[in-house]
Amino acid sequence: MGKKLYVGNMSYDVSNADLEQMFSAHGTVESAQIINDRDSGRSKGFGFVEMSNDAEAQAAIQALDGKDCQGRALKVNEAKPRTTSGGGGGGFNRGGRGGGGRRY
Repeated sequence: MGKKLYVGNMSYDVSNADLEQMFSAHGTVESAQIINDRDSGRSKGFGFVEMSNDAEAQAAIQALDGKDCQGRALKVNEAKPRTTSGGGGGGFNRGGRGGGGRRY
């Protein structure tokens, strides 16, 4: 199983291909994905890279964490699993409806 890495503080100009190329010097890259804003389509300045094994992931972290990339110091570490919080806010009181109970 591969090891997923978080890559942050990237320039908004870095592409998926740039990210893959940067990490491929340290092992086999299973996937490389820049996260884009869903409304504008613009990069959010972070992404994820999945390396083929733990040793390669650790080598990439050692080599690239803090490294300058287009004028920015990269932040590279192990990706944390997504939390299963509710997300998206509460389902009540949308559109000005809901809220308090009725009094009769």
